[in-house]
Amino acid sequence: MLSGFLIKKGYSCSMAASAEEALKQYAKGAYEIALLDMKMQGEDGLSLLKKLKSLDPQLQPIMMTAYGTVETAVEAMQSGAYHYISKPIDLDELLALIQKAGERHHLLRENLYLKSELERINRDEAIVGSSPAIMQVISTISRVAPSTTTVLITGESGTGKELAARALHNLSPRQPNRFVAVSCAALPETLLESELFGHVRGAFTGANSNKIGRFEMADGGTLFLDEIGDISTEIQVKLLRVIETMQFERVGSSEPIKVDVRVVAATNRDLKSRLESGEFREDLYYRLNVINIHMPALRDRREDIMQLVGHLIERHGTRLGKRIEGLTPEAKDMLLSYRWPGNVRELTNVLERAIVLCRGSVLDVDEFTALASPGQTSAVDGKFITDADVPQMRDVEKTHIKRVIEYTEWNLARTADLLGIHRNTLRLKIKEYGIERREQATRGE
Repeated sequence: MLSGFLIKKGYSCSMAASAEEALKQYAKGAYEIALLDMKMQGEDGLSLLKKLKSLDPQLQPIMMTAYGTVETAVEAMQSGAYHYISKPIDLDELLALIQKAGERHHLLRENLYLKSELERINRDEAIVGSSPAIMQVISTISRVAPSTTTVLITGESGTGKELAARALHNLSPRQPNRFVAVSCAALPETLLESELFGHVRGAFTGANSNKIGRFEMADGGTLFLDEIGDISTEIQVKLLRVIETMQFERVGSSEPIKVDVRVVAATNRDLKSRLESGEFREDLYYRLNVINIHMPALRDRREDIMQLVGHLIERHGTRLGKRIEGLTPEAKDMLLSYRWPGNVRELTNVLERAIVLCRGSVLDVDEFTALASPGQTSAVDGKFITDADVPQMRDVEKTHIKRVIEYTEWNLARTADLLGIHRNTLRLKIKEYGIERREQATRGE
């Protein structure tokens, strides 16, 4: 009955009266969805579900039964069922489930393909995760990448906006050409104009020679404008003209230069509020925001945290020459309960620091003490850290610097690089905290 109904609705269906027959049918072709009865001859539906999911993790099974209980529903979902429907079957409900299951199947397949492509192009630039939020990002990237449309990537700092921009470039026909990035917030207005469009000799004080701008560098490729929300209204006017005409003049010159550039912009600001305040031009906003890709915060895709941790441990462990086999359950609880205000960038820094400080092959809570900040709770030894347990930041920083500097055997350049600070800042911290070499401290006694 169901097969005839679904065929009339345009679906291609195969039927089987038992688990054994179903497995033989499955071996003959590719299927996206399986409608499985819980009770049937021989093996039951749950057993068949597990076998089918082992053969194809992307298959979307829908369980059907007249003997539904909470326990069997939970077991079915834990075993990989997409959904659970009770008899008598509501055909409209079933059609809606099949449509959603089909969409999920396509998204999973697309996600696997794109992740493999991104990893093939550059393993360190792969977007890691399988949560619905990040899968939606990857799906959008795949559909948008082949075009030349401008894209605006939004999201908090550290969510991976540049990774998304690079993925757009790497999956596009422009991939053989340059991907050029410029941080708009890092440059004052006068330098930003020259950085984007170039200048001719004598255009301003210090312009001793001609300079090619980022638009020219990116000709035939992709230009990534990071923190676009921070540019002045004057630069916004010039940028709008270039995006619309793909033509500009270098600073100090009236000779037009034509380019073929795909523009991808990113911001962690709320551009709509800046539109209302007049700080950002409406015409430029709509020209940039033809396609919007929003990078979710790490706290909104917690199911990706351990997958990211595994990826980062492998990457940093290889680079640092250390073999890390995993984390203790307490350390996992700490990472999963933390809010990650710095998102993936913060997780990356925390994992690198932990690997450097780890004395063995398993990361424990001792390597993540910097995460214990006021107002934050995390499970440690079966208990939760509270505000009263949190050490002073000065003590944490002193201990951390001392451990890293001893690890590098007082190589100040490498220590500063691992800590992400300037060597002069490191020297000031050493003096401020009275950190001494162990040999010096022993001689002083």
